[in-house]
Order: sequence, then C-alpha cells, then structure tokens
Amino acid sequence: MTDYETLRQFADSYGLLAMAIIFVSLCLWPFRPGARDKNHYAAQSILEDNDDGE
Repeated sequence: MTDYETLRQFADSYGLLAMAIIFVSLCLWPFRPGARDKNHYAAQSILEDNDDGE
C-alpha cells in the first residue's frame, strides 16, 4: 500500500468517527447542567430592551 492509500484508509475510518464524535458533542453541549443559567440569559436577553429602537 502506498502512503496515499494508507492515509486515505485512516481518514475514511477514524476521520469519520472523529467528526461524528465532535458533531454529537456539539449538539449536546447546550444541554449540559452547567449551561442552564447561560441558556436562560440568552433566551431572555432579547426581551430586556423596551426602547423599540428609539
């Protein structure tokens, strides 16, 4: 096997696994217990300003 084929095999198997783990981690990141206050602040911050652009 050439170096290209070896690297291609590695990228096809472990690269896909690494991307899947990163994707799942980023999808679950907002639901961790320590993020509750930050998520609540982000959800309510848009409603705090009552100036209506004035």
